[in-house]
Amino acid sequence: MKTAIIHDWLVTYAGAERVLEQILDLYPDADIFTLVDSIPEKDRGFLKGKSSTTSFIQSLPWGKKKYRAYLPLMPLAIEQLDLAGYDLIISSSYAVAKGVITGPDQVHVSYVHSPMRYAWDLQNQYLKESGLQRGFRSFFVRSILHYIRMWDVSSSNCVDHFIVNSHFIARRVRKVYRRESQVIYPPVDVEGFSMNDAKDDFYLTASRMVPYKRIDLIVEAFAQMPDKKLVVIGDGPDMKKVQRQAAPNISVMGYQSFDVMKDHMQRAKAFVFAAEEDFGITPVESMACGTPVIAYGRGGALETIRSKEQDSEHPTGLFFHEQTPQAIQQAVAQFEQDQALYKSTSCRTRAELFSAENFKNRFSKAVDTVYRAYQQDRNAQFDL
Repeated sequence: MKTAIIHDWLVTYAGAERVLEQILDLYPDADIFTLVDSIPEKDRGFLKGKSSTTSFIQSLPWGKKKYRAYLPLMPLAIEQLDLAGYDLIISSSYAVAKGVITGPDQVHVSYVHSPMRYAWDLQNQYLKESGLQRGFRSFFVRSILHYIRMWDVSSSNCVDHFIVNSHFIARRVRKVYRRESQVIYPPVDVEGFSMNDAKDDFYLTASRMVPYKRIDLIVEAFAQMPDKKLVVIGDGPDMKKVQRQAAPNISVMGYQSFDVMKDHMQRAKAFVFAAEEDFGITPVESMACGTPVIAYGRGGALETIRSKEQDSEHPTGLFFHEQTPQAIQQAVAQFEQDQALYKSTSCRTRAELFSAENFKNRFSKAVDTVYRAYQQDRNAQFDL
């Protein structure tokens, strides 16, 4: 079974690349295809020593760094990747990877992290954050996104089986593509974290500081609670905004090494998470440290964290249901009132459900089932 793995672009090591790393563990002889590959040699360990086949965008001016500017060309670029001769195609897609062209004798399984957020339900938020709500540039970008949406739907017909990273994304796939999908939660490096029962008197939030993560919201909430300490780890475009909002009870540490972040996750009394994520890895990492989570009750967090209403004996966190400072403050107050309910062992046990080993077992079984069904169907046709 000759296998090709398609990934949107290789420019960093983040959540989607962790999934890719585990898929490569399962299919070590697979070839990698991508639009752009700019991963430095020193950071390519997760690719298992493999090189990749890239699209023509790699050779365009500033293609490696400004690849997002070539969004209008991405559907064309992904369709030009030559996958002839491969039996199994696995795409890891949050943009256009699922749009590769495959033949009737090839099986295409697509792990969808999300349909393109900025082209679908988050279009207006994207335009607002980019200052593209009005004018000719807005009209131009909206036209491109309209074209992208039409292509995105039509290209979904080339996928034989969809796998998604949460029930939240399964609903998006059903809404956008009118296709059913199988939920397999992405791998979390649970083994890289160890549980700690001893907690210090501070709350933690850690993330890349981009608008939708709502770190500014968390900082604003704690600035109005001077008796509560907050540690903020991360860097990004919103860094200066967060620093301006910070009060004396808030420590903004900026980017930190993995070991420093892990140490704070282990010692924090709770992790605060205000984003609407497709899945959300950091809350699971916090639970792996034995640390409960105070999270916005939308998206993937609802599937990973267990509140006392869901599990009265083994809760691992609680939810607030509005992205406002007041809602976060009320949730913190409720957490401190019920703090004795949240056991480190319960958090760790919950996190272990999302281990890399569980992901690999479920993913390989799903792909094998789809491929065997295709072979049986093909053989049945030959028997007629």
